[in-house]
Amino acid sequence: MLIRLSEHPDTPCPTVVYIDVTIWRPTPDRLKLRYYVWGDIEIIAIPSATGSHRRAEGLWKHTCFEAFIASDDGGYYEINLSPSGEWAAYRFDGYRSGMRSEDRLALVDMTCASDGDYLQVDATIDMGGLPSAEFSGEVRLGLSAVVEVVDEEGRYVAYFALAQPPGKPDFHHPDAFAGFLPPVEHP
Repeated sequence: MLIRLSEHPDTPCPTVVYIDVTIWRPTPDRLKLRYYVWGDIEIIAIPSATGSHRRAEGLWKHTCFEAFIASDDGGYYEINLSPSGEWAAYRFDGYRSGMRSEDRLALVDMTCASDGDYLQVDATIDMGGLPSAEFSGEVRLGLSAVVEVVDEEGRYVAYFALAQPPGKPDFHHPDAFAGFLPPVEHP
């Protein structure tokens, strides 16, 4: 499934032409995400590769890609992916409450590629540790990106999402969960 993110009206980003996200599930336990940014990539601040896929905090303060998965109990999961190779996963009990690190989600693989026109981050997430009882029917999904730009005018951050709730950028807002987790693809 291919989804185009929209920029928040309060954080215009003329350097980015578009951000597309491709999301699919090759198996019930695997979630694959591809974030593709097209534009003047040379002025986007891309975190340097760390050489490992380690967990890290505060990734959203810089260029970062995110996925949010709602559970039936009113809580949700947040996955952060940095072009550096670092990542994070969190569980929330409700809207911005009860945040804790989520060890039942695991990064299987992540790659990053870029040139002057595009930045692409591919990640495979293992969701097998999550209790299936938390998910029934269609599972709501939020997708987003934080893009840090450094140009002759200075540094600024732009926010892109599947849906932009009213007010300041807020990827955690229930209205931002405007998509659905795709079904498992059978070959």
